[in-house]
This record gives sequence, structure tokens and C-alpha cells, in this order.
Amino acid sequence: MLPDMKTALMILALILTPMPGLADGKRGHEAARAAVEAGEIVPLGRILDAATRDFGGTMLEVELERERGRWVYEVKLLLPGGRVVEAHYDAGTATLMREDKR
Repeated sequence: MLPDMKTALMILALILTPMPGLADGKRGHEAARAAVEAGEIVPLGRILDAATRDFGGTMLEVELERERGRWVYEVKLLLPGGRVVEAHYDAGTATLMREDKR
């Protein structure tokens, strides 16, 4: 379930952005879908649910990247009061790895 149109646009940007480090040259959405189907990563919806539960706020951006040999979802959220948090979730388990608040 998408919270708002801004979130939908951020997800679309993620899908249309090629992911670095893909040996087979698949576009971002193709590689993400293949990784979900192979059980390597969890679906983006599960990450969005976790970020909303963990932080609340408004979704600003989502990226799927390789960090230290594993897939990581980076989620930027605007928190109440104007602070921004970048939450890093293990894409295979949806576990919060770290958060950077600004």
C-alpha cells in the first residue's frame, strides 16, 4: 500500500534507475525483480512498511545498492520537525542495519 503520490514517484525512480554492479546489464527494475524472485532480496513494499513502522515521516527517496557485498535498501525520510533520516535495510532480511540522521 502506497502512502501518497510522492512515494509512488520515488518508487518509479528506483525502478527506472539502473543499478550499479550488475554483470548481466539488466536495468534496475529487471534486476530487482529477478533478485526478489530468486529470494535474494525482499520486495520493496516490505522495506517501505518497515521504514514507516520504524520512523514514520514522509518518504523522500529509495535506492537499492550493493554495500560490502550485499544488497541494501537506502530509504530517506523526512521526519516530523524537519529532520531527515537515511535508513539502511539489509535487502535480504528487511533488518535495519543503521540510520543516519541529519
